[in-house]
Amino acid sequence: MPKAEISWKRVTETGEKLQVTAQRVGGEWRFWHRARRFDQWQPVPEPPLEDWLLLLDAVQRLITRRRLQPDHEALVRRRILERFPGTPLPG
Repeated sequence: MPKAEISWKRVTETGEKLQVTAQRVGGEWRFWHRARRFDQWQPVPEPPLEDWLLLLDAVQRLITRRRLQPDHEALVRRRILERFPGTPLPG
């Protein structure tokens, strides 16, 4: 079972709306997306930088609400820098 699940919506470069969810399972974040409400969730093996930044923003907001521990932010930041070296991170 996932320990944490965070969802958001975004629009792709082609104008398609996507529902995206990220689940923390065993210390790793797994991303899934779907186009419509009743579509099947599809795993995203290599999520784009935009999804990682939206996840970081959501994690920061959940930390201030005391729903996640502060060390989760550091873990997400580390994953972003591992996958996208040299990326300037907010905050």
